[in-house]
This record gives sequence, C-alpha cells and structure tokens, in this order.
Amino acid sequence: MKKVIVIGNGMVGYKFCEKLAANPLRDQFDILVFGEEPRPAYDRVHLSEYFSLKSAEPLLLAPMAWYQENRIELRTGELISEIDVSSKSVLTHKNQSFDYDYLILATGSSPFIPPIQGVSKTGVFIYRTIEDLEAIEEYAKKLQAKGKFRAAVLGGGLLGLEAANATKELGMQTQVIEFAPKLMPRQLDHTASDLLRAKIESMDIEILLGKNSKEILGEEEMTGILFQDGSVLDTDMLVISAGIRPRDELAVKAGILCGNRGGVEVNRKMETSEPSIFAIGEVALYNQMIYGLVAPGYEMAGVAVDQITGGEKLMSPTIDMSTKLKLVGTEVASFGDPFLENDEVIAIRYENKQKGIYKRINISKDGSRLLGGILVGDASDYNQLFQLYLNEIKLPENAEDLILGAREGEGGSALGSALDLPDSAQICSCESVSKGDICGAITSGKSSSLKEVIQCTKASSCCGGCKPMVTELVNETLKSLGQEVKETICEHFEYSRQELYDLVKIHKICTYNEALDQLGKGHGCEVCKPVMASIFASIFMETANRQVTIQDSNDRFLANIQRNGTYSVVPRVPGGEITPEKLVVLGEVAKKYDLYTKITGGQRIDLFGAELHHLPLIWKELIDAGFESGHAYGKSLRTVKSCVGSTWCRYGMHDSVSFAIRIEERYKGLRSPHKLKGGVSGCIRECAEARGKDFGIIAVEGGWNLYVCGNGGANPKHAVLLASQLDDETCIKYLDRFLMYYIRTAAPLMRTAPWLEKLDGGLDYLKKVVIEDSLGIAEELESEMQGLVDHYACEWKEAIENPEMMKRFKHFVNSDESDDQLVFVPMREQKMPKPW
Repeated sequence: MKKVIVIGNGMVGYKFCEKLAANPLRDQFDILVFGEEPRPAYDRVHLSEYFSLKSAEPLLLAPMAWYQENRIELRTGELISEIDVSSKSVLTHKNQSFDYDYLILATGSSPFIPPIQGVSKTGVFIYRTIEDLEAIEEYAKKLQAKGKFRAAVLGGGLLGLEAANATKELGMQTQVIEFAPKLMPRQLDHTASDLLRAKIESMDIEILLGKNSKEILGEEEMTGILFQDGSVLDTDMLVISAGIRPRDELAVKAGILCGNRGGVEVNRKMETSEPSIFAIGEVALYNQMIYGLVAPGYEMAGVAVDQITGGEKLMSPTIDMSTKLKLVGTEVASFGDPFLENDEVIAIRYENKQKGIYKRINISKDGSRLLGGILVGDASDYNQLFQLYLNEIKLPENAEDLILGAREGEGGSALGSALDLPDSAQICSCESVSKGDICGAITSGKSSSLKEVIQCTKASSCCGGCKPMVTELVNETLKSLGQEVKETICEHFEYSRQELYDLVKIHKICTYNEALDQLGKGHGCEVCKPVMASIFASIFMETANRQVTIQDSNDRFLANIQRNGTYSVVPRVPGGEITPEKLVVLGEVAKKYDLYTKITGGQRIDLFGAELHHLPLIWKELIDAGFESGHAYGKSLRTVKSCVGSTWCRYGMHDSVSFAIRIEERYKGLRSPHKLKGGVSGCIRECAEARGKDFGIIAVEGGWNLYVCGNGGANPKHAVLLASQLDDETCIKYLDRFLMYYIRTAAPLMRTAPWLEKLDGGLDYLKKVVIEDSLGIAEELESEMQGLVDHYACEWKEAIENPEMMKRFKHFVNSDESDDQLVFVPMREQKMPKPW
C-alpha cells in the first residue's frame, strides 16, 4: 500500500482527501493528514459568519468522524517542521518521522503583514482563522468595557471588507484603510469601486483610500495609525487583511524549486521539482501566479488525485478568476477580463446610483462575443453572463439587453433556458461540475431533488454562487420528466412562500422564532427573515416596528438609507393631491432640518439628508400637520398616481383624483412580496401612466377599465386588461381579490409582472379566479383585504409614541451625539451629499 501524506488541512487539503476517498483505487493508499489548527478543515470562504453562528461546527467541511469512516488519519494541532526529499520522509514538531510515497503540499498561505513600525503592539490582529476571530471578539469586548469603540481594518479587498463588516457587527465604529485608490482593485473598475464604497459608507463604515500606513502609535497598546502623508487616524484596534503570502517555507528548506516572489513551482500535473511531491492551493505557483480563489485550488486537488492514481488529467492551461460574492450585504461579481480597454473591445455600462447598481460588460468589436464584465449591487445576471462568456455563445443583436433587460415585446434572455447550454458547460467552477453532470444525476435516477443533486455532484456546495443556475437546471430537468417541482425560500424553511403563508395563518404563528421552531430549522438567514416579516405583515397587518430584527434595513428605520448614511423622508400624498397649508409645512420642515427636496415620479415630495436622530422629530411635525408615512421604504403600496381628471381637464371622463385618493387610502400600509404602485387616469390619454403600474385604472365610457401586472424598472412591462367598464365598487372588489391573491401566491421579491408570467394559465386563469371566482375564494380574499384595511396603523406615529421603539433612532448606542462624519456640499441652492 502506498503512503500519501498531506501537509495542510484547509479547504484544498480537505478536497484532496475527499476526492481520493471517492476514487475507485482508494484502497491502494494509506492517507495521513497533518493540520496546524486544532479542528478539522472548515469553510474559510464564510469565515465571517462565525460571529453569528457562535460555533465552528456549522463551518466544518466534515467532522472528525468522516475522516475515521474514510480511513484517513487526521492529526490536528500538529506541525511538519522538515521534509527530507532523499529519504522521502517528514519530521513533525514533536520530532516524529513519517515516510511517504507521495507528499501533498497543501500548506496554503499566511496573511501578509506590511512592514509597519509597531505592528506587534497589543490591539493589532490578523483576519485569517477562527482563533483570530475569537481574539478579535474578545479584545473588542475589553475595549467596549472601557468605553472605546474605534476599530480599523487594513485592506480593502475581499477579506478586508468582510473583516470590516465583522468588526462593525461587534459594535465597533469601523474604518477601512486601503493603499490603492479604489476598493477591490483586482476585481472592480473605478466606477464600480466608487459605487461599492458609497454602499459600504452608507452602513457607517468609513473608507480611506490611497493611505500608506507608516507607524502604529501608542505605548504597549495601540492608540492610532500614522500615515506616510503625516495624517493620523485615532483608533483602538487594527485588523490586518492586506493580502496573502504562500506558505512555502518547508519547500524552500527542502530545496524544492520555488518562485522568486514565493510559491512552490508546479507543472500542469501539479508536480513540483520533486516528482513524488505535489503542491496544490495557495502555496502552488502555477503559470507564475498564486491563485487565492477556492475553485482553482479544488481543480488542483482533483488533478493531483488523478495523477497519483495513474490518470492523465492536467490542470487547465489558464485559470478563470470569475467570482460572485456578497460583501457587506452587497452583491459583487466579475468574470472574464473586466478591465479590457482597446480598439478591439466595446464596453457597455449601466449605472443606477439611486439603487446602487452598476453593470459593465466588455464585448468584441463585432458584437459577437462576451469577453468580461463587472456587476455591483445586482448580480442576478451573473450566471447567465458567465455562461455566455465561458461557452463563447453568440450574443443577441442588441448586446446591451444583457444588462438592461429585454425590449418591449421581446421575452426571455439571450441564453434562454439553462437547458439550452451544451452538456459540457461548466456550471460550478469550484467543483468543476458541468451541466451534463447535474442533469445526468436526475435522468440517471441517482438523484430526485436539488439536495440530492448537490450531495451527488457537490455543485454549489462551496461558494454558492452557481446555486440559482443549479436550481434552474434541476427544476427544468424534473419538469421535463413530468415531475412536480417544489421551490423553497431557503435551507431553513423547506416550503415555498405560499405554503409558509398558509401554514402561518392556519397555525396562528405570530413570531419568527415560533416559525423556526414549528416549521423550520437552524437560526435563519437574511433571505428568510424579511420573507417572514412580509408574511406576518400580510396576514396580521403587522407594522415594521414589530420584530425589528427580521426586517430589511430600510424597514428597521422606517426610511430609505441613502448613499452618505442619511435618510429620506417621504410622507404620503394620496393621489398627488395636497393643500397649500400642507405644502407650506413640507417647506418649513425641509428648511428647518436643511433637507434636499425633490418631487418624485409618484407625485410626492421626497425630503433627503435627514440624520437618524432627526427622523422622529421630522415625523412628529409632519404628523401634527396631518401627514403619515408614505411607506417609500417598504415592500408595500407606494403611490396611486393620478391626473387631474374631469375636475379640471376638458378631456377627463371621470374624477380620477377622488378615485385615486380612495384607492390609496384603502391600500396604504399594505405589505406584499414586493412594492406596489398604482395609477388612475381620467381618460385614455393616460397622463397618470396607469399602464406602467402594478395596477392601473383608466376612465372610459361606462366606467373604469382595470389593468394589472405592469411595472417599470430594468425590464418594463405594460399592464394587461383584467376587466372593463366597471363601476367604482366592482373595480375595488376586483382589486381586493387581485391584490390578495398576488400577496398569497407570489414568491419573495417578485413583482406582479413576473408573477403573472409564471402563473399557470396566465391572464385567462387570473380572470377566472378574480372575476368568475373559479376557486371559490373570492369572499375570503375580500374579507382578508378588509381585515388588513381595518387594522392599518401609521408606523411613524407608532414609533414616536413608543419610548422603546425610539431607541432605534440614535447614531450611537451609548451616546446622543450626532454623526459628525457626514459631509454635504451646496448645489442648485440646496445641500447635497459630497460627491465620491
């Protein structure tokens, strides 16, 4: 039996063991693994989740029992101190010697510590292991006990931003220091970096770019950082995440060939200069590069296993660095070459600063091929774009549609269904899983669900970026076999939103913890929490002031968080009608609190730039003048826009203003799977743009025409005619039924337009449900809606009348001071946030 020794039990070392354990020739090998850390391999990609989990167990890639079951000897907390290539043996720090036939160097990397004077002082940490996180958490608590809350993170890359979020979650006032002039310099261009910076700073994490650290100040404990430009940052704690260095010291000492700048040189077989020694992961220097992503490391592990078991598999000649991440709550992705700039390339860019979205794709000059791209704020197109790039699929005539959405009258996407991909298309780059592997797991009978496919193929089991496409492939394959497909909201609830809605209602479940205990498992996540908040609100008309911890960030503060950390206040103006007295009040409030004012497309006045502690004061003045929350921050009814109708307009056929006000007053505060917008036009000239709304009402001879399921956005849809020539009461009755049916059955964050597209039977079926009562639930839907209408409460008023709720509206937990970091500049006679 041949002896295999693996030095290093990180993610890549574990993957080597997993692949060798599954190999048909596994019984020919005796496997011994050495790991420095005190526990088996864990998921370092999701390291920052340790703080919320409070346990390392959920992060473990496999428990110790797995190693035992697979006859792998794992020695944790044990270091290899020397490799003797002549005798083919290794020596441990305990002076024990072990022989090998094959040696696998999976030693990974260590954090790069910049040469800063005083870097060894108390209060300086690195961000790499669970032990590092435990030390950071313990020190943060000691600082807070002394009334100190300042922390800085050195490094604006992937791990640096994760570390910043972690210190913020620990209650520290956090700043990120980056030497480069932009965040994530290897993945993002300047525009994308600026937008990401704005998003992160809106979460009270300050970004300092172009800063070169010179010295850590303080005696034994650090008190600040001196920069090369002479400026000083006062801070009590520093977390360093400024890059990595390959752990090649064992190889250097053993005389194995290494690169001038570090890393063990390997060929396409992952062999080092010693044929019986392989290097994989972040210690391996391949193509004169060190790859810090998991996917190349996993491919290296697979190649090494194939080589020692007599195979001929080689490493890909080039490594794709495409990646999709969620950083500090913001989706970020890049693929191919995101920075291409030459005469043979055309860059197409889309930027929406209001929503914090930036998309860029680089295409060939003839428009046929996708060469790379960047996505920030919305990476939902990543899997489609990545497949177009990876498989060199011919682009549509209008390539801009890839990031802007299809044009009116055109459906689908450039890729179409994921089933249209060739079987060789790589879906999961981390585990090198193809479309054929995924679909084959279903068609062969080996798997019958998403969970089983993941277990069988390992697809999406690492970073999870490919999970949407894996899910689509599994679902479409099952449907093609005539099997029913069940879509769940996340791993904590094995139900669809519609099923959860019904179960919560039937069992009278009133809190998130009750729902987890009775219907779910685990601790929940940022996907299912807002979904459950929406369900509770839709059933019980529960306001966003209840169960605050499961609300989206905007709902927690009853206002939209803006890019510079301030908030916007949007009072309700039903139908767009407002008295001169109320207009004066809005002006006085804006002037008093120095707010930027803008009339919105929904006929309301938006007041921007409010500081957190000012929100309740502003609300009180508005409420005293007869205003209430406009719910601009919620997944709820926003506005019902109207023209002036027959009251003033010579073309007006009905009083659109009065009807719009009635409709908006009826549905105000109504929570739904996504935001709702309405419009009422007094004639077919459509000045209220009612057919661009989730529901639109247009005056015609004989009454109102009711249109449903339209919306704007990146992929606008016209509303379609549900019923015509309705009187006021019938129109409202049909609206009640339509809205409640949508609220009951739509998936999370699904607007009415895509909901109708996915509804079996489409518009004809919806007409049968709403108009003909084909399901026999019309009265029930009307009753439920009336119950929600009757229980409406203004969330602003509720908040300012409750001292406990008022505690949310402070910049600092331990102080009443305002945030002195906000910077404004004058523009067009109003103050604006300082440009980034």
